[in-house]
Amino acid sequence: MRTTFRHELDQLHEQLIGMLNLVEAAMGRATAALLDPDRALAEQVLAEDATIDALRAEIDERVLTVLATQQPVAADLRVLVAALRMSGDLERMGDLARHVAETALLRYPESVVPADLRSLVRRMSVVAQHLVSEVRDCVGYPGGRSGQLADRDDDRMDELQRQLYEAVLCGDRRAENTMDVTLVGRYYERYADHAVAVARQVDFLAGVGS
Repeated sequence: MRTTFRHELDQLHEQLIGMLNLVEAAMGRATAALLDPDRALAEQVLAEDATIDALRAEIDERVLTVLATQQPVAADLRVLVAALRMSGDLERMGDLARHVAETALLRYPESVVPADLRSLVRRMSVVAQHLVSEVRDCVGYPGGRSGQLADRDDDRMDELQRQLYEAVLCGDRRAENTMDVTLVGRYYERYADHAVAVARQVDFLAGVGS
């Protein structure tokens, strides 16, 4: 029974890494479609969001099956609860990448982001991608303070969002343009928040701060 349980945990780990890879790629494509309007790329993000959703459903189903059949002890329950929380945050990150792609499509073939704000948005994307990379390195290797590492990038994201909002408010822009860019900034900021939440689950597995 323990061999079967260990196999299930290994499968959960692989699926979580798979979701991390998918949400990282999704935000990368969404950003590219946003900054250099590309309908095909944006539509690819929308289509692939269904894959992320399906993987979350598979993870949740696997966890429920293990709970029902393997009689997990307390330490095992910690892993299963963390997997459920991670899958939820990762699915939401996929949704946020989809929202960025949808915003790109909303104004196509025009660019949503004005030329003077492109650098800020690109920097937000870089921070988001670095966060996911950090989290992926930590998943499966609990023991450090992953949440604290992720917090540093999250602070950078919050500062970039503040700068973006200030730039939007100071400029003479159309109402719809102001709304679009403000929402885009929010999507990146929330994406980072969910990445930090995943990192905190790595710490939860290690018993850090508990």
